[in-house]
Amino acid sequence: MKKTVADQFAEVLALAGVKRIYGVVGDSLNALSEALRKRGDIEWVSMRNEEAAAFAAGAEAHLTGQLAVCAGSCGPGNLHLINGLYDCHRSRAPVLAIAAQIPSSELGTGYFQETHPESLFRECSHYCELVSAANQMQRTSEIAIRNAVGKRGVSVVVLPGDVALQKAEDARAPTPESLAMSPSQVTPSAEQVQQMAALLNSGARVTLLCGAGCEGAGPQVVELARKLQAPVVSALRGKEFVEKDNPHFVGLTGLIGYASGYWAMIDCDVLLMLGTDFPYRQFYPDTADTHIIQVDLRAENIGKRTRVDLGVVGSVAATVQALLPRIEAKKDTKHLERALAHYRKTREELDGLGRGSVGRKPIHPPQVARAFDLQASDSAIFTCDVGLPTVWAARYATMKGQRRLVGSFNHGSMASALAQAIGAQKAFPDRQVISFSGDGGFTMLMGDFISLVQLELPIKVVVFNNSSLGFVAMEQQVGGMLDVGTGLRNPNFAALAEAVGIKGLRVEDPGDVDAAVQQALATPGPVLVDAVVSKAELVMPPKITVAMAAGFTLFGVKALLNGRTNEVLELARTNLWR
Repeated sequence: MKKTVADQFAEVLALAGVKRIYGVVGDSLNALSEALRKRGDIEWVSMRNEEAAAFAAGAEAHLTGQLAVCAGSCGPGNLHLINGLYDCHRSRAPVLAIAAQIPSSELGTGYFQETHPESLFRECSHYCELVSAANQMQRTSEIAIRNAVGKRGVSVVVLPGDVALQKAEDARAPTPESLAMSPSQVTPSAEQVQQMAALLNSGARVTLLCGAGCEGAGPQVVELARKLQAPVVSALRGKEFVEKDNPHFVGLTGLIGYASGYWAMIDCDVLLMLGTDFPYRQFYPDTADTHIIQVDLRAENIGKRTRVDLGVVGSVAATVQALLPRIEAKKDTKHLERALAHYRKTREELDGLGRGSVGRKPIHPPQVARAFDLQASDSAIFTCDVGLPTVWAARYATMKGQRRLVGSFNHGSMASALAQAIGAQKAFPDRQVISFSGDGGFTMLMGDFISLVQLELPIKVVVFNNSSLGFVAMEQQVGGMLDVGTGLRNPNFAALAEAVGIKGLRVEDPGDVDAAVQQALATPGPVLVDAVVSKAELVMPPKITVAMAAGFTLFGVKALLNGRTNEVLELARTNLWR
């Protein structure tokens, strides 16, 4: 039996360590799906939507650090991948996307389902090429894999269905080691390390701002903070790497951060940015008295968000390791103690918001998030939708033990949490996976909720059911506008879950939250918790501007004048009279 191009492609994927491919089958993918069936060592994970397939692959890649793969059939099939691939690429997750194509002889004729993926996916990939002949397959697949793994991002291989069925050209198979491309550690020059040390040693009050580049560098960051007596603030993507086992951690900064994190950054002599491209310029110190050092593996990130006094290209772990012997241990702990005291106060206030009283409806969403945090295992993986679920995960999902946190934190897409949970559970079948889903995000890709039954995945899905696109409504109100188009007429999600064969729990009373969470986590198989929560929960950023305050005042006046008094009263009851 002849070895096809698809067989050759599958062989290279197996050598690269690929365990599964997420996607939706179609005739232009038939050669590949048949090649996988014959091999038996790469699982085809059937999804209901290719966008969810891309999100799932991205979550697997993020959590494992290894190449993950998704696929879509020609035309509309692979077009569905694009939003998820943007998220993967912006999150620097090593993902290979297979975009099937129409018969090669029909390209350029306006044929049924004809698109040009090699152009469409260019912006959300490091590498995107069409395989137009059998003799291209092996080399193209290897180049694509090395780009995705080596550059950390997306590669796309466009493969016409007829080419995939052709007889493969003889070629020497690559070795697994040649495809692995483990990330290199980059250490800056001794001169730059000394410049960093001089600035850090001269500053009485030093604060560290840590991002996703701190992955694998947690112990070094803690040791540096100890020597500098420095509080550690994290950007959202740095939380899972620097919060755990860190006595210097004082919370997040940014729109959904903590007041303690914000003030530790603003009120310092030296700010050391480690592996972060934190985008919100208004949260950086803006006085000439504060010196800023930025360490990043990618030179293009340095100085992009705020002015810097010293930019250093290097890996965080290697750079900090080289820096530590040159740091003079500080004795003055006032800056650190002040930040830690502020953090404890902030943490107590946030935890207070996460407590409810029996019969006092509606449920406050922090109570649900905190209950899952307290009862989940130390190896749980949390995923969260953009908007308010991200807020609750950021503030209440404590990163301890082996816990991880996944979300669309750079691309900011709705509907990522459930799909990312699928990728997380496939990669780690023995760990708890908990999806913090918004009602808007959940319903946007709800088709893949059924995949939990088909794939037998014990994911616990929490739907924060506030019948609203809550974060959008809040943004409109901050702008002084009446919220428009944010209302959602939702079903009983617990009943919907039961209808598709999944255990559904509906919670409406704060007194039932803890028991429902306990039951959900103890139940084998997938569970959906339909948490009916207040839609008027305000998320107060650590920095309140005059414009924000004026916006809310204007919203209140407009609401009253337009006969929406009940909304103003609900806002007050939820956030002032607790």
